Amino acid sequence: MGRSEAASRPAAAGSGSYKWVALSCTSLGALLSVLNSTTLIIALPEVMKGLQASFEEVVWVLMGYMLAITVLVPSIGRVADMAGRKKLYVAGFAVFTAGSLVSGLAQSGAQLIVFRLVQAVGGSLMLANSTAIVTDAFPRGELGKALGVNAMVISVASLLGPILGGYLTELGWRWVFWFNVPLGVVGTWWAAAQLREVVRLPGGQRFDWPGAMTFVLGLLGILVVLSFGPLVGWLQPAMLGLDAVSIAALAAFVWWERRFDQPMLDLSLFRNRLLAAAYVSNLLNGVARGAVTLLLVFYFQGIRGYDPVKAGVMLSPMAAAMMAVAPVSGALSDRYGSRELSSIGLLASAVGLWGLTRIQPGTGLWTLGLWMAVVGAGSGFFNSPNTNAIMSAVAPGRRGIAGATRTMMMNAGSVISMALGLSAIISTMTPEALAGLFAGTQVGSQGIAIGQFIEALHFTFWVSVAISVLAAVLSLMRGKHSPATATGQQEAAATPGPAQRVVESSGGK
Repeated sequence: MGRSEAASRPAAAGSGSYKWVALSCTSLGALLSVLNSTTLIIALPEVMKGLQASFEEVVWVLMGYMLAITVLVPSIGRVADMAGRKKLYVAGFAVFTAGSLVSGLAQSGAQLIVFRLVQAVGGSLMLANSTAIVTDAFPRGELGKALGVNAMVISVASLLGPILGGYLTELGWRWVFWFNVPLGVVGTWWAAAQLREVVRLPGGQRFDWPGAMTFVLGLLGILVVLSFGPLVGWLQPAMLGLDAVSIAALAAFVWWERRFDQPMLDLSLFRNRLLAAAYVSNLLNGVARGAVTLLLVFYFQGIRGYDPVKAGVMLSPMAAAMMAVAPVSGALSDRYGSRELSSIGLLASAVGLWGLTRIQPGTGLWTLGLWMAVVGAGSGFFNSPNTNAIMSAVAPGRRGIAGATRTMMMNAGSVISMALGLSAIISTMTPEALAGLFAGTQVGSQGIAIGQFIEALHFTFWVSVAISVLAAVLSLMRGKHSPATATGQQEAAATPGPAQRVVESSGGK
């Protein structure tokens, strides 16, 4: 039987112990990626001093990594649907490890930015393939549980990251990066030795270079404007020019994708009612939640006067609640579907965000912890079932691009959220105070108009409440998602057309 005739048929999904081995590989990758981000935030003050880096360079160290991942994952997801997941995932682990090693050797802010981009390439290769690897390995009746375990690992990393970052910084900021190296070596070896391809993909596929290039140019430009517009000014000629180029590139991308028979991003994904609602609610959840951690760090460090490590620890109720809820909601989605669980999660987040609209300089820590825990529990209820719905609604040969698109939407929402949050509060403090709080070098309210800052927080959280409610409404519009129905849809799609189109179904039960 030729490759083209064996399109996307699982070879050993769910067999024996392989599914748990695959989950261990992706969980280790998720742990490494999130620990890298959360420990670095705590170490930034020492990074600035050690490298004599500017505030702008520090911003690029943080945001450049996120921007690169957001624009790269869709193209990598498409390559994964052509060439398989294992080689790309193992390569991602190795590149991320190498990027961590050289980041710890950086001698200037500019070098660290470049080396962080190397890390981002590795992170993109892992993120674009991890969800597809888990989906390939697990039968549909257990997929939600597996995705919930992955989400729990991410929550554990978010919980431990600030504490670990504090200890590593005492050894020297370079250990924040070098700490990743032994974990990365083990993860690379484990993934290379244990992962296998359990889906046979169709042959004769071509990569869509024009689509990939116009997409990267357009999305990167938009995200750069959103990320740095609050800092340099939205109406600066450079920002306006980048806006124009980005819009033109995205228009060219859509025009081309509608005409190419093997597109980089199959736009038919968004014609599926279930997928469209899941993707858009994922984007809106990112917009509502992306800036919450950043704003609360500003609050704890600037208004409450906590040091960076304690400010990070004070965020633990969000991560702890998500860690407790994510596996449960994932398992429930295997039995009951995603629509109600995801919508409940978004509404719970809205309630928690509403509680944060009442924040004041002297609000009790138990009260703050309660509202943060509600936000975290809402995220736990939303993420695993929503991801289960997305990955269950596509044929096996489209899981790479489907999972990568989910990651792209989530990260893009977070970037938008941080831009909105910074825009709301940037007028309430001096540039020096903003730089100090962003990098962790300022503790206390010097240079901050406290009353205006609190009002800006209230406004931002109210916007987040509204967006979460809107996302919940859209999530309810997806129709019923039944894991059993999704399995039948995938089997029916085992021999798709040349472009490997998504199963066209609203997912009725």
